[in-house]
Amino acid sequence: MVASISQAEEAMCRRRADPETPQLSKEGDIMLGGVFSFHSKWQGRRDTYMHKPLPLQCTSFNLRGIQYTQAMLLAIEEINNSTDLLPGISLGYKIYDICGSISRGVGVTLALTHGNEEISAASDAACARPGQVQAIVGVGHSTPSMAISTVIGPFHIPLISHFATCACLSDKTKYPSFLRTIPSDYYQSRALAQLVKYFGWTWVGAIRSNDDYGNDGMATFTEAAQQLGICLEYSVSFYRTDPPDKIKKIVNIIKTSTSKVIVTFLAHMDIDLLIHELSHHNLTGYQWVGTEAWIFDSQTASMDKHHILDGAVGMSIPKSHVNGMQEFILNVKPLNSTRNELFTDFWETLFNCKFKHSKSSAENQKECTGHEVVTGVENTYTDMSLMPIFYNVYKGVYAVAQALHNILSCNRTCNNTVKLDPFTILQHIRKIHFTTKEGDEVYFNENGDPAAKYEIINWQPTENGIVDFVTVGLYDASLTADKQLKLQNKSLIWAQSSQQVPLSVCSEKCPPGTRKVLQKGKPVCCYDCLRCTEGQISNTTDSSTCVICHPEFWSNEGRDTCVKKEAEFLSYEEIMGALLTAASLFGTCMTAVVAFIFFRYRQTPIVRANNSELSFLLLFSLILCFLCSLTFIGRPSEWSCMLRHTAFGITFVLCISCVLGKTIVVLMAFRATLPGSDVMKWFGPAQQKLSVLGFALIQAVICILWLTISPPFPFKNFKKFKDKIILECALGSAVGFWAVLGYIGLLAILCFGLAFLARKLPDNFNEAKFITFSMLIFCAVWITFIPAYVSSPGKFSVAVEIFAILASSFGLLFCIFIPKCYIILLKPEKNTKKNMMGKVNNRVY
Repeated sequence: MVASISQAEEAMCRRRADPETPQLSKEGDIMLGGVFSFHSKWQGRRDTYMHKPLPLQCTSFNLRGIQYTQAMLLAIEEINNSTDLLPGISLGYKIYDICGSISRGVGVTLALTHGNEEISAASDAACARPGQVQAIVGVGHSTPSMAISTVIGPFHIPLISHFATCACLSDKTKYPSFLRTIPSDYYQSRALAQLVKYFGWTWVGAIRSNDDYGNDGMATFTEAAQQLGICLEYSVSFYRTDPPDKIKKIVNIIKTSTSKVIVTFLAHMDIDLLIHELSHHNLTGYQWVGTEAWIFDSQTASMDKHHILDGAVGMSIPKSHVNGMQEFILNVKPLNSTRNELFTDFWETLFNCKFKHSKSSAENQKECTGHEVVTGVENTYTDMSLMPIFYNVYKGVYAVAQALHNILSCNRTCNNTVKLDPFTILQHIRKIHFTTKEGDEVYFNENGDPAAKYEIINWQPTENGIVDFVTVGLYDASLTADKQLKLQNKSLIWAQSSQQVPLSVCSEKCPPGTRKVLQKGKPVCCYDCLRCTEGQISNTTDSSTCVICHPEFWSNEGRDTCVKKEAEFLSYEEIMGALLTAASLFGTCMTAVVAFIFFRYRQTPIVRANNSELSFLLLFSLILCFLCSLTFIGRPSEWSCMLRHTAFGITFVLCISCVLGKTIVVLMAFRATLPGSDVMKWFGPAQQKLSVLGFALIQAVICILWLTISPPFPFKNFKKFKDKIILECALGSAVGFWAVLGYIGLLAILCFGLAFLARKLPDNFNEAKFITFSMLIFCAVWITFIPAYVSSPGKFSVAVEIFAILASSFGLLFCIFIPKCYIILLKPEKNTKKNMMGKVNNRVY
C-alpha cells in the first residue's frame, strides 16, 4: 500500500500491483481465505525492469486444486447449515489460485489480508484497515507456505496448511501464525530411515525436490540414516522447471550406481517428470521409497506405464472417509450463466473438450456442452485416493470454526458484538481440541503440528495393470522408539514383482569370525571383511572389532567362539609318559634285583671288599632316584611341585655322597698299606656314614630354605604356546633351584676328580675306574641337560629332566654294580679272597 497525495485529490491508499480477483468467493458474516493451485505451471516471462511486469499467465490446469477447494466448500456449507457450530453465523470465503508460484502466493495473500480497494486516508491517519479474512486455509507446498507465513506472521493471521510438511515450518520464531493438519516431515524423515533400516538397506540413493520440502526433508532423513548406519551413495536434486539436461544427468547417475534402493523426497509433479524420463531408458528393477507426496497418488501410478515404481514402499497419511465428501466433490454443476475462466479451464480439462470461443489452443477436441456428467469419466478428479488430504482441508476449516465458536461464546446463539482480531483467533486455534463427526481428534501441539501417524504403503500391481495401494504397516511417533514402526504380517511385493526383499548394500555383511575394515575414501558402509587373528573372535555379524579371548581360552577355526585351551602336561596316559614311567620302574626293579644279589652274596669277598654298607646305601639311594622321577609325571599340584625338586636334590646328593665315600675308601685303603700309616682309623665305617649324612644334610638345609622362602608352585604358562596351556611347576626361587643343582654338580665333580686320581690302583681291588666312568656319564648327562632343558617346549622340558635323572641313575647302576654282578653270577671262581688280594693276576690298570 502506498499513499498517493496531490493537490487535486485527497490522500488515497492503494496497492502498487494490479488488483487480485478471487477465483471463487462468497460473502458471509466472517470471511475465510483459501489459497490453492488450480494450475501447476506458469508461462515464463522476461522482465526488463523498464515497465511494470505483466500478470502471471498460469498453465497446466490442476484438477487436484479443485478437489481441495471442494473439500473446503463442503466444510463451510456444513458449518453454515449447522445449529450446533456457529449458530446464526455464516462463513464466507475468498479463494485464489497461486499456480504454485511463490510471488503470486504472496500477492494474493496481501489481497486477502488488506483487500484491493482504494482507501481514503486522512492526513494524520495511518494507511491501514482491518484484515479482509480472519484465517487462511490451503497452500499445499512448503516453499510457498514459508513465503506466505513470513508475510502474514506479523499480522498474526492464521494459515492452516493441509499438505505443507517441511519441518522448518515448525519454527514458531519464524512462522508464528502457521499451523497444519498434516504431520511434520521431522517425523516422516525418521520414519523412512527406520523403514530403510528395517529391511536391511544400508546403501541407498537419494533424490529430492530442489525446494524447501525436498531439501529440508532429505537433510533430516540423511541425519537419521547416518545414526542408523545407512549410507547414501548419491544425493541429487531437481525442480520441475529445470532444463531437461539436469534430469538426464540424474538418470545417468542412477544407471551407474550400485545401490538398488532409491529414497525420494519429491513433490508429485516432480516424481511424474522423473518417471517420464526414466521410462525412456527402461530403468526398472529399482526399489523406490517414497513420501506422502506421491506414494498413494493414483495419478502418479497411472502415469507409470513402464512399471518403474512397482513394489514401491513409503509413508502415507492414514486412510480416512468423510461422509458425503466424495458426492460433494463430484457434484459440480455447469455455471452456464456465470461461466468464468476458472470454470472453463476446469470443465475442458475434466472432460477433455473445448467450449466455443475458448482460448484453449488444443485441437481435435470435442465441443463442450456444459451438460456433461462427472460420474461418467475416470480421471484425476474422480480419483479419491487423496481423500486423507481432502480431509486435512476439511479439518482445517473446522478448526477455525471451533475457535470462532469459543471466541463468540456460542451456545444457541453467538455474541455478535465481540470484535474479532486475528491474534485472538490464532491463540484459540492453537488450543482447540475437538472430535470430528468421523471420530478423529483434531488438536495442535506447541509447534502447530498434529500427531504424527503414518500408514506404510506398498504398491502391488494387479492383473489388470492397476496399482493396489496396500497398507502393510503403521508408524506412530507418539510411541517409544522400539514400538513406533510396526509391520503387519502381510506379503510385500518388491521391484519387478519379486517376493524377496531386495538387497542394497555397499559390502556384504561380515560373517562371525571377521571384522569390518573400512575402505579408504569410501563411506562407512563400504568395507572389507578381515579374518580375526588367532586368539581373537567375533561372534556377531558385521562386527567392527575382534574380541581377545581370555588367556585360558583360544579361538576356534572359525574365529567365532573361544574354546578352552588344551592343558598340556606330561601324563601317564600318553606314550612318552608311559615309556618314562616304565623306564623308571624298570630301573627301580633292576636296582632291587642288584640289591637282592648283593644281599644274597653279602658274605662273598667281592661284596665285602667294596664296603657293603655304602653299596647297600647307594642301591637304596638309586631306588629313590628312579622313583623320584615319577613325581615329575602327572598334573602338577602344589605338593608334587615341592616334592619333585627336593626329592630329586636330596636323593641324588645321597647317591653322590655314597659314591664319593666309596672313592675315598679306595684311596685311603691303599694309602693305609704304606708303613706307619694310620689313615684308615680316620676314615673308618663310622666316618663314612657321617660323611654321607653330612653331605645329604647340607642339601636338605638348602631344600628347606628354598621351600620356606619361595617354594615351587603349579603354574599355567600361556606364553609358550598360543593354543595350549602348559601346566608346569614354577621354580619359585631360581636361586634355590640352581643351588640344589650346583651342589649336586660340585659333589659330582669332586667325586670324578678323586676317582680319576685312583684310576691306576691295582685292578682287582680297584673300582675307581668304574666310578670314573659313572661320574663321567653323570656329568655329561647333566651338562647336556641344561641347554636341552632351556630349549625344550612345554612338557618336553619335563621329559628332558626325567631322562637326565634316569640316564644318570642307570649310569651309576651299570658302571658300579653290573661288573660285580657279572663276577658274582657268571664268574664265581673270581669271587675269592685270593683273587681280591691280587695273587692270581696282579695287572696294573
